[in-house]
Amino acid sequence: MSTEYFIQPLDHAQGRVDKPYKTTFFQSEHLLVGLNCLLPGQSQHLHDHADQDKFYYVVAGSGLFTVGDQQQRCESATLILAPAGVPHGVDNPGDQLLTFMTVLAPFPS
Repeated sequence: MSTEYFIQPLDHAQGRVDKPYKTTFFQSEHLLVGLNCLLPGQSQHLHDHADQDKFYYVVAGSGLFTVGDQQQRCESATLILAPAGVPHGVDNPGDQLLTFMTVLAPFPS
């Protein structure tokens, strides 16, 4: 994978009708950095990562984020933390594309 050092995430934002859109900007044995986009009505099901910490950073749009037993509507410039072992997921109940960065560390094996 070629590494771009300076990235404009919104230049890569797009929707997929068949499933949520994902692209990876960087991965190493320590870290995974990617972009996720959810069309209206799409979701990332509740799941957890036993050995990885994760955070989401909302770039554009708004969505309903769940971490553990907490749920909150989050908009652009919101940081959402999901420590290892804590269930987390995202829903886009709105009418616009939801675009968010996803970072996992260490890299999932």
